[in-house]
Amino acid sequence: MYVDPPAPQPMRPGERPPATAGTDPLSVQPRAWEFNPEYQRLVNAWQAALPLLEGLTTALDKAYGLARSPQTWDAPVGSRYVEDIGEWRKRLALYRQAVLTSISDEAADTPRWIPSAAGAPHAFS
Repeated sequence: MYVDPPAPQPMRPGERPPATAGTDPLSVQPRAWEFNPEYQRLVNAWQAALPLLEGLTTALDKAYGLARSPQTWDAPVGSRYVEDIGEWRKRLALYRQAVLTSISDEAADTPRWIPSAAGAPHAFS
């Protein structure tokens, strides 16, 4: 069993953009920020993919449990089906890990807040 990587976090109520430090004397203008739409896209992808992967895992685990039951198979061929379902479970676990890790890695490399062009002061406007 694999542990899911950290999920990208949606914007929380009351969350504020990063504070701009006034240490740079050349950046006297306040900067407008917006929640990064690309980061939000990754949050949405995670929230869409996780229930689907959970549903597949649950269905395959149920089938595996039923297949392993001695009441299900009466023939020696049953062990082959149990092995096949076990292999499908392993592949699904690897697929789940790959999908969620790729979303998590992309979210780790994507800033949550980006400077906004709207509402930013411009010279000679």
